[in-house]
Amino acid sequence: MNYRQLGDTELKVSELSFGTWAIGGSWGKSSDQEALKGLEKAMDAGVNFFDTADVYGDGHSEELLAKATKGKEDKIHIATKFCRAGDIFDPETYSEKAVTEYCEASLKRLKRETIDLYQIHCPPMEILKDGRVFEVLDKLQQQGKIRHYGVSVETVEEGLFCLEQENVKALQVIFNIFRQKAVTELLPQAKEKGVGILARVPLASGLLTGKFTKVAKFEEDDHRNFNKDGEHFNVGETFAGVEFSKGVELSEQLKWIAEGRGNMTRAALRWILDHEEITTVIPGFKTVKQVEDNLQATEVPHFSEAELKKLTDFYHHDIHPNIRGVY
Repeated sequence: MNYRQLGDTELKVSELSFGTWAIGGSWGKSSDQEALKGLEKAMDAGVNFFDTADVYGDGHSEELLAKATKGKEDKIHIATKFCRAGDIFDPETYSEKAVTEYCEASLKRLKRETIDLYQIHCPPMEILKDGRVFEVLDKLQQQGKIRHYGVSVETVEEGLFCLEQENVKALQVIFNIFRQKAVTELLPQAKEKGVGILARVPLASGLLTGKFTKVAKFEEDDHRNFNKDGEHFNVGETFAGVEFSKGVELSEQLKWIAEGRGNMTRAALRWILDHEEITTVIPGFKTVKQVEDNLQATEVPHFSEAELKKLTDFYHHDIHPNIRGVY
């Protein structure tokens, strides 16, 4: 496993890490036993960083991480998020009282004394511009409840604004072959300012695995069913904002990326890792097999300059016009 520095912090994290939304909830059926085996497999392979949130299964993914990392708290870094358990548009959700309660509840579920990276979970721009939430996070840091803090953002504009905040040490962004907008400004500016980048939705909710057909059905409690058109939260979180059947068509045109790289999953993750500004990529998983497959992305061949240009052109010509929602 290769490790990358999280911005200008002291944390060195595995370049391939894992998100835990899928094992927490909203991705259809999952097994806690299988999830714990998957987390164990990841750690055995050198993964030392996991991303979660207080709303993933109403804290269930945090509890699973506590079980999996018991006795390894000093070696395994955890990032969690807050604000979406409340009204994200209400300034009170970001008050010192509310954020302290969110933080302490996460610490209790994680069975930890300190959160390595505490992230605001896709707040509205007006909350970021108000700025008081950053002062609250500074206090939590001074109290030792959090080591560093960052922001999970929906748009490049939000990300660029957060880079201007002195103590923001990480940005979590949707970044994959279908979502390349961050390449031009956000990634280079983050690197320049010493801010780490966590790449989420790296497989476009599974589209970039190449396994879906247009007739695929998703379970009722899977966000790929209930949020397919952005009915419950930003449409970009589901299939990277591309309408599902169109996304299947586009992914079929990308099957060439798997040549010499095993499969599309590994290739899609490799493409992200080939951007030096990325600190870590955080695919989700529900099974040990998915963990094993994702881990192999670190070992497959890099993309050539010609291949990278081909993918950039494909994004601008074929994908960008089909992305819905702000980003």
